[in-house]
Amino acid sequence: MAERKKRANGLASREAILDAAAQIAGERGYEGTSIKLVSERSGLPASSIYWHFKDKDELIAAVIDRSFTDWVEALTTIPDVPPGTSVEDLFVTGMRDAGEQLAKFPDFLRLGLMLILEQRPEEPAARRRFHQARVETLARVDGIYQLLFAGLSPNQTLRLARFTLAGSDGLFIAANEGEVDLVQEFELLSHGILGAALSMGWSPQDLPAEATGRPR
Repeated sequence: MAERKKRANGLASREAILDAAAQIAGERGYEGTSIKLVSERSGLPASSIYWHFKDKDELIAAVIDRSFTDWVEALTTIPDVPPGTSVEDLFVTGMRDAGEQLAKFPDFLRLGLMLILEQRPEEPAARRRFHQARVETLARVDGIYQLLFAGLSPNQTLRLARFTLAGSDGLFIAANEGEVDLVQEFELLSHGILGAALSMGWSPQDLPAEATGRPR
């Protein structure tokens, strides 16, 4: 019982540290974040932070990892697709959901973009974790596009996937400035992607069984 309580307290402390680090890094960037500030914000001693994380770099990498993992898990549920749903409707719905979940779990993208724009000469663990998340996201999007946009070449679906990530970055920045609604703009982006796919020679067709989550 005592060991279980100790483990639970340790997990709660770790989450409190990650929450504080995410808030401070979002306000001050990587350079402006310090263990001292995280300690003050979380109400935990620096020794507790160092017990969980080797240094600030590892801490920020963990913030990115947690946020990215939460975002991916929120997107893994296959929706119940009604019979007769078109590829276009499914895609627009999926993009709206991606925007909604990104608004809920923004830390990995906010901190990752900061690290890229800061142009640090070295590559800290946090930047490497964001790069890994970026590679995973690109591969995931490309895989979905190969399924939905059947008939396009691998190079074409990869171009669409890169276009999607670039558009998402811009919309995320605009949303953080209070200029746009992320969900609505992701829906608009989805129509742009569909238009680009059509211009590449894609022809809409019935949904593949894998996209509906039902066997045929």
